[in-house]
Amino acid sequence: MKHIGKFRRNSLFGALAGLFLTLAFAGLWAYLHSPHRGLPYRDSFAKGKADEWEAFGGTWELVNGMMRNDSDERGAKLLTGSPYWHNYAVEADVYLLGNSGDAGLILRSSNEEEGVNAYTGYYAGVRTLDNSLVLGRAEHGWTEATKPVADPEGVRPFRWYHLKLLAYECQIVTTVTTPSLPVPTSLSVTDADCAQAGRVGLRSYSSGGIWRHVVVRQATRQDLLAMLAGAARSGETASRGVLSQPFASLEASPLPEQEPAAARSDVDTQSIASLQLISFVKPVTATIRGVVILTAPQLFVQDSTGGIDVPQPKAPPLKVGDEVEVTGEVHPGDFSSTIEKASVKVLWARTPMPPVSVTASQASTGKYDATFIEVRGRLAGKDRGPGSTLVLDVDEGSQSFRAILNPGRSDSLFTKLKLGSTLRLRGVCVVDPVYTHNLTPFVLLLRSNEDLDVIAGPPWWSAGHLIAIAIGALVLALVSVVLYHRMENWRLRTILEERGHLAHEMHDTLAQSFAGIGFQLQAIRNGIPSELAGLHEQLKLASELVRHSHEEARRSIATLRSEDLQNDDVLSALDHCARRMVVGGPLQVFTQKRGDQRPIPLRTADTLYRIGQEAIANAVRHADPSLLSVRLEYKKNSVALSIEDNGKGFFPGTRQPGFGIRGMRRRARSIAATIQLHSAPGQGTSVIVEALLPPRITLVSGLKLFWKYGMEHWINARPARHADSHSYR
Repeated sequence: MKHIGKFRRNSLFGALAGLFLTLAFAGLWAYLHSPHRGLPYRDSFAKGKADEWEAFGGTWELVNGMMRNDSDERGAKLLTGSPYWHNYAVEADVYLLGNSGDAGLILRSSNEEEGVNAYTGYYAGVRTLDNSLVLGRAEHGWTEATKPVADPEGVRPFRWYHLKLLAYECQIVTTVTTPSLPVPTSLSVTDADCAQAGRVGLRSYSSGGIWRHVVVRQATRQDLLAMLAGAARSGETASRGVLSQPFASLEASPLPEQEPAAARSDVDTQSIASLQLISFVKPVTATIRGVVILTAPQLFVQDSTGGIDVPQPKAPPLKVGDEVEVTGEVHPGDFSSTIEKASVKVLWARTPMPPVSVTASQASTGKYDATFIEVRGRLAGKDRGPGSTLVLDVDEGSQSFRAILNPGRSDSLFTKLKLGSTLRLRGVCVVDPVYTHNLTPFVLLLRSNEDLDVIAGPPWWSAGHLIAIAIGALVLALVSVVLYHRMENWRLRTILEERGHLAHEMHDTLAQSFAGIGFQLQAIRNGIPSELAGLHEQLKLASELVRHSHEEARRSIATLRSEDLQNDDVLSALDHCARRMVVGGPLQVFTQKRGDQRPIPLRTADTLYRIGQEAIANAVRHADPSLLSVRLEYKKNSVALSIEDNGKGFFPGTRQPGFGIRGMRRRARSIAATIQLHSAPGQGTSVIVEALLPPRITLVSGLKLFWKYGMEHWINARPARHADSHSYR
């Protein structure tokens, strides 16, 4: 019943623990999948932080507390938020940097990839080509609804627009306002098969853009009705447009592909490579035409022959990919030229120029100075440079170089990049000592985080990883040893409990039967006439045999019981055992404890107790001593038990070991203990048993213990090759 009750308690505890873990995991799952987690959200652009944003194309950077995309790439996206956001509204100020595209906000985005419309979700923006407010759905394809913006000046670049986009169930509403537009232009659609949830983002198409004050809030039906009411008022006062229309009824309409007419230029231009041939005698004014490859920290322009540096030009806002005409004073350098006092004229927007793939050794020659290149290497170091720029030390074979990233979104890379990683970098190669400081042959100026790709992480066999693996293996070994000892203790406790149960059963059956048989024999003996002397003698002998068997049964029962050891330590239990054996006799028992007492594992304590019990019994029976000494000494990593008597003694080598001594040695081997027996005629006998104790665990001592423990078990598993030389019977 006791075991059944313990089993039921353990089962109940296990069930409650399982229920608790299930509820904890369910609560965590519900929290992570909540459509409201992380709302409301406000950007940290003004604080120079944007680690939570993920880019798909474009050249996204934080500039003056605003997010800027300097690329004319089609479909550049920057996303953040939870994929489980459902009903919410996003709003921001949007600033267009080009004459031929649009910029705006994404809502309920999922399945994002690089490419035009390579995502699933909704987009609203302002477009310059047709002066319209655009609202559409992307699903690796495009369907849209448009409405002219009710502004006499139309949609123009280099001007701020406040855009708001809301999704509630399957109704999508957007509005746009400007400082000169008193009534907002609104557009609403209903999508029967709507995207249910997704992230929020920024997007531009064939135009760069700037975003600020991005705010995301949870949306309610009242918010939807308020925006629809604004849309209705806008439809009455502004140009007429579709107020609410399902996407299914709209024809897919791709964005306009045509470019605006190029700005005319009648100036004779030169190739960039030809500027190296200009004389140094006096400054020469020249005009070149090329594509912008970098805008910050310096303007670089490149054509099919090479690149050039344009410091501090007079120029309108420029984007990567703009075709420009630059006029200024030419100053040839060792590898490339510089145009100073330059004026820049934007001709038209183009797709950003692809990089030239080279090796670090090729770039170090200076041939690709001021050119947009792609190079690979292994990250050897990272640090902060002037103005919180991110400086990367990169190696490719025996060649080293540096890569520099502007502050802002590069903050997230500083913690994510691991030393030893293999990187692919795209940027403008510069050999000017102003950047290299004569430490490396060239420096790579990266436009944004998207110009850096991690091809492979650091190798796992690095020194740090090997140390971590060694520490992990050591911890695992220590845990294994602890669990092994725990299991051994549990097993031994089970054995002791069973032995106690068996002892009680023997006491209730065998011992009582012997007592009953002895009583019956005594009764028969008393009833037989005294003249039958022979029969009396036989009954007396039978009674003696029964009494002796009863005593042996009691001794066996006492051996099986473990109450003495459970209630006391080893020395106290042996003292109690010895005094119980010699009670009423002249034998004196002396006990002594040495060293700092430490916990002894249950199995070791039980084995020492059984060996000591057998040694005491042998001394009392065979040695006829007057003094018996029992000592327990605690050493650094072991405990030693010695039982000494001043009895008759014997020559240990003259007799074969008896059953008791063989049992003691067998018990000692079971716990990897050593046993020594010393005796001589007239000089008494001593038995010394020394067993290992678990040391105080440290990293070094734990490793030594694990090695020693394994070696001892391997040695003890081998068959004994010699007989013991000292024994009792």
